[in-house]
Amino acid sequence: MGRKTILTCAVTGNITTRAQHPALPITPKEIAAAAVDAGKAGAAIAHLHARDPETGKGTMELRYFEEIVDRIRQSGSDVIINLSTGEGGRFVPDENDPKVAAPGTTLAPPADRVAHVKALRPAICTLDLNTMFSGSAVVINTPRNVEIMAGIINEAGVKAELELFDSGDLQMAKHLLAKGVLKSPPMIQLVLGVRYSAPADPATLHYLSSQLPEDAVWAAFGIGRSEFPILAQAWLLGGHVRVGLEDNIYIREGVLAHDNAELVEKGVDIVEKLGGSMATPAEAKEILGLD
Repeated sequence: MGRKTILTCAVTGNITTRAQHPALPITPKEIAAAAVDAGKAGAAIAHLHARDPETGKGTMELRYFEEIVDRIRQSGSDVIINLSTGEGGRFVPDENDPKVAAPGTTLAPPADRVAHVKALRPAICTLDLNTMFSGSAVVINTPRNVEIMAGIINEAGVKAELELFDSGDLQMAKHLLAKGVLKSPPMIQLVLGVRYSAPADPATLHYLSSQLPEDAVWAAFGIGRSEFPILAQAWLLGGHVRVGLEDNIYIREGVLAHDNAELVEKGVDIVEKLGGSMATPAEAKEILGLD
């Protein structure tokens, strides 16, 4: 049996739209069902954003996260819940006066960005370490804000998955690990292919993975057409993997994936054909040191 590999499914995100994929999960019921189906298809972890059902936009509102989590837990699924804390970090500069926040700005106090984590206590939540330009906004995650969020996450007994978008993010992670703000061994997700961040190519993935702390449990994923090539490269380098409609909507060139489960099935197939085997949620918990 090959090396046990954890597959995470990122089922909705906050960027992909229904105009891009008509079956994108939007409501709490749809997001929860997508997570359960991803688990049945072979995902050990479901990475979850919440969306406002009326607008389809990402939201930090507790009631939506609460319904998603309750539905998954009540379904009997053992898929591991990983909640996003990415909302509340975007600043859109006004075109005429860039120090003024334009519409689309979501900047919020760091404690507000993890309030749902404190309340719901999932097994895992993400913690973004990037400050970069993305879409029409500047994503801002200052060291101070990251420290505040990390403290609340730690107090809640939740495992932080550190999302790194470039080499500078990795340096922040190492600094905060050395300070004891972030707990070791770290769980790290390398994000490749976002415009103006680390490109999705073998050399970049090899470099970033080579610089990680020795005890890190890491995964990587690529955006768009790079999703499956990066999945294969991450596995070959000893990492874990991720797929999902948050990152990519196509099962192959020009063909929309039917749903998240189909993306998971293809990811599982690639890992197994390379010689790996999929970690169950119980095995993933053991790998990650989760209670």
